[in-house]
Amino acid sequence: MYNWEQPDWPDFKYDLQPLEEVLLQFALETGDVTGMLRGLPENVAQETITQLLIAEAIKTSAIEGEFFSRQDVMSSVRNRLGLNPIPDNVKDKRAQGAGELVVDVRNSFSEPLTEEKLFEWHRTLLKQSRHVNTGAWRKGEEPMQVISGAYGRETVHYEAPPSSMVPAEMQRFIQWFNDTAPGGKFAIKQAPVRSAIAHLYFETIHPFEDGNGRIGRAIAEKALSQTVGRPVLLSLSATIEKNKRAYYTALSSVQRTGNEITEWMTYFCETVLLAQREAKQLIELTLKKTRFFDENKSKLNERQLKAINKMLDALPEGFEGGMTAKKYISITKASKATATRDLQELTEWGVLISAGGGRSVHYNLTL
Repeated sequence: MYNWEQPDWPDFKYDLQPLEEVLLQFALETGDVTGMLRGLPENVAQETITQLLIAEAIKTSAIEGEFFSRQDVMSSVRNRLGLNPIPDNVKDKRAQGAGELVVDVRNSFSEPLTEEKLFEWHRTLLKQSRHVNTGAWRKGEEPMQVISGAYGRETVHYEAPPSSMVPAEMQRFIQWFNDTAPGGKFAIKQAPVRSAIAHLYFETIHPFEDGNGRIGRAIAEKALSQTVGRPVLLSLSATIEKNKRAYYTALSSVQRTGNEITEWMTYFCETVLLAQREAKQLIELTLKKTRFFDENKSKLNERQLKAINKMLDALPEGFEGGMTAKKYISITKASKATATRDLQELTEWGVLISAGGGRSVHYNLTL
């Protein structure tokens, strides 16, 4: 029996004692990050927020096996935030939807959850899908299953409630979500705890034909922000995606073992804490990038500035294989001789450091 088939569904039971230290550390880290953000110059703070939203949009899609151009997602996020005076054209409408969704989740964090908002998110996320009934609960007699494996040898990890149950289940979920918000009659004060339950609860119902994982993670972030009282500065999906096998294992396990969810709570709350710590590292990196650029921009020509900006934008992952003459030519449209001279100057000034030799020579930033 799945958890939703149990007579006590959805009466989740859990023990928070093993999580006391994790919840304390999350509160401390969240306070640190908020303080750091307030101490940043406005443009640096906005850049940090933008980068985390881009990471969330890219990684929540990657978890589901969809991979978007970073440039398309960046353009979508910046357009929706109003940072582009003239909105960029976003070629991939799926990437556009992913970017618009994460911005709306942040902007509307304090609002109650409604059926209309969930339908709006679903239409935004799947705006170019021709095979999915967008902005509506799933229908039909076919079971909604989470499966893996080759055709004919599939493994069923989970089967959701039948479509006929979805409207009533979602009405009850939305009521629970709003009742557990700050000021609600059953308010849950620990943000990671409420987020963990919200995500599990939504994913168990699996109310849409497609997009449940991405919208479920959006709900988790909304629960975090709403409970903390301000938009959280982290990317939950970026952390999950690094070990998505553990995520699916934890989710599948709790859906098969009833409504005692302490193990799931432990996994999820630890993941939220890790996501907050990674966001803190990103703020520190953003500060380094800003100082680095300010220290070096006066001596760089237009081509060098363009290339260095590309390298900075690629952090923290960085350019795979570093910057090369070939990449420099592609970015700046310079001749081979000019590219070689520009890179040599950047190395002499200490902006770049070279590695390798001969045809395999490449360059990295000296951050």
